[in-house]
Amino acid sequence: MVVLRESPWYQEILKEGLQQGLQQGLQQGQMQIVMRQLSRRLGEIPLDLRQQIEGLSEAEIDELLEASLTRFESLQDLRTWLTQANR
Repeated sequence: MVVLRESPWYQEILKEGLQQGLQQGLQQGQMQIVMRQLSRRLGEIPLDLRQQIEGLSEAEIDELLEASLTRFESLQDLRTWLTQANR
């Protein structure tokens, strides 16, 4: 087993797995920040909107965070933004 762990093949797979795990962790953290910001600004976010947000790409999440800081005054503003993002 020690020989396997020291092999370049094993090390490469381990490295890829760690990178994927780190990326997923960062995305989850980013999602939590966005949801917290939206909740503080707009109140409780309905399930349908949360599901739409969870389906956004990483770049869209960045855009949503920026928009949530400056443009959203109501849940309708969020709904409109999500509708436009899904086009």
